[in-house]
Amino acid sequence: MSALLAGLLANKALLGFLASVVGALCWGFHQRLAGATAERAKQAAAETAARAVADQVQNDIGALPADAVRKELKSWARD
Repeated sequence: MSALLAGLLANKALLGFLASVVGALCWGFHQRLAGATAERAKQAAAETAARAVADQVQNDIGALPADAVRKELKSWARD
C-alpha cells in the first residue's frame, strides 16, 4: 500500500492535478461562506430598517392625544 502511495506521490502531473482540485474545492467553500455572510449582513440591515420604522410608528402613536387615538381605533373595531 505504501509503495502505491509513494508511486502516486512521485508522479508530478498527478500531484499537480490533485493540488488543483483541492484548491478549487477550498475556493468554492470560501465563496459559499462569503455569500452566507453577505446574506446575513443583508438580513440584519433589513431588520434594522424595519425596527427603525416600527419605532417611528410607535413614537408617532405615542405623540397623539388620547381622543385622536380612540377615534382612530374606532375605525378598526368591528361593529
